[in-house]
Amino acid sequence: MNFQEGEILYFNKPLKWTSFHLVNKIRWKISRACKIKKIKVGHAGTLDPLADGVLIICTGRATKQIEHFQSLPKEYVATMQLGATTPSFDLETNIDARFPTAHITEETVRNVLTQFTGSIQQVPPTFSACKINGERAYALARKGEEVSLQAKTLIIDEIELLSCNLPEIKIRVVCSKGTYIRALARDIGRALGSGAHLSGLTRTRIGDITLEVCMGLDDFEKTL
Repeated sequence: MNFQEGEILYFNKPLKWTSFHLVNKIRWKISRACKIKKIKVGHAGTLDPLADGVLIICTGRATKQIEHFQSLPKEYVATMQLGATTPSFDLETNIDARFPTAHITEETVRNVLTQFTGSIQQVPPTFSACKINGERAYALARKGEEVSLQAKTLIIDEIELLSCNLPEIKIRVVCSKGTYIRALARDIGRALGSGAHLSGLTRTRIGDITLEVCMGLDDFEKTL
């Protein structure tokens, strides 16, 4: 492998790691193994710490392709807990409100999911990397400041209900760049006349790159 000339690497990002943490780890391992003092390494699309799955990492001159990879459609498998919300829309923060779920059936869930295919408007989560006057929204939110974000137009190509064990559901989502699955959980909960938050998330595909072809850190060390 020629990391300075440019390599495109497919990783399964570990749960509870930030995407930046994985990039730093890969950069350090390459530098140490190949005795390279300075090398460009970047990722093509952030995954939240509480999500695992496909993360494309580019090195050297291949970092010029990051924008291309970021524009590709992405597929996720998301587990959502109905009847409760959190400020971050996932398990990063504690439950702040509870809602009834007795009125929700599998048929209701299937009907509501159809409302979220095609072009939709989505307000990003307060706990997100969106910038407000040069500062990250999550930094403002963690300081207790009020955060107001504008809705964005997104494309949801597919939503499939994989399992329905109320009050928990699992769905598969194929979507465009910029989609927040946490925000989708919030909106699905509201559409069901309840609340919801993410309890699990795996990115299973970016473009044609699937989880099956991704490697872990141990695999990468063996390659080096």
